[in-house]
Amino acid sequence: MSFNLYPAIDLRNGQCVRLIQGDYDREIQYEVDPVEVATSFEEAGAAWIHVVDLDAARSGKSENLDTIASITNAVRVPVQSGGGVRTVDAARALYDVGVSRCVIGTAAVENPEIVGEIATLGQRVAIGLDVRGENVATQGWERDSGLKILDLLPRYENAGVEAVIVTQIARDGMGIGSDVEGLATVLASTSIEVIASGGVGALSHIAELVGLEVDGKTLGGVIVGKSIHDGTIEVSAALAVIEGK
Repeated sequence: MSFNLYPAIDLRNGQCVRLIQGDYDREIQYEVDPVEVATSFEEAGAAWIHVVDLDAARSGKSENLDTIASITNAVRVPVQSGGGVRTVDAARALYDVGVSRCVIGTAAVENPEIVGEIATLGQRVAIGLDVRGENVATQGWERDSGLKILDLLPRYENAGVEAVIVTQIARDGMGIGSDVEGLATVLASTSIEVIASGGVGALSHIAELVGLEVDGKTLGGVIVGKSIHDGTIEVSAALAVIEGK
């Protein structure tokens, strides 16, 4: 399995932003055009681009579909997108504007059947599980589902899921490194490809994730947002670490 870098664009009101630890009241707004950011990621060599609709994650209603469409039209690499995908129609709307893989979070926890429904459309699906410790949060990280990640993973084993994205909320946007121990536990508990998210603030953090191996299984990649937008990590440098250069 190859390890991919997923540089991230978080959208709110059509703007490129980051939330600290998922807190909508702790927003950093970047004075950049999301489409230009996406093309810069592609030009730097990224094989994927990860886009999150923060408005939809909170309300379940997409307010950034036009911006996502502009991004997919501007790049040739596949775009993975999530945030508020709680119905088959919401997923279809993303595919219709050119998204290659849809990320389902809250709905995958509260209504697991939807995952199979979307996958049977012939579409590519990833699951987004956002955790505080071991507990999975939903509704834009604002609600505790009362469920533990290891209890949820078996639900998705044979549902047509390509990957599970694990975000440790306490580390998101903090730049203190990923929850390597927690990720190792997830790797050992599922046959689905695991993508790390949250906490990456240095190239050494990426190297640590590339080197993580449990029972011969490695991670499928890492999502990096704030560190790239802040200029702490360059996409090209991150790719060089992944490629062992």
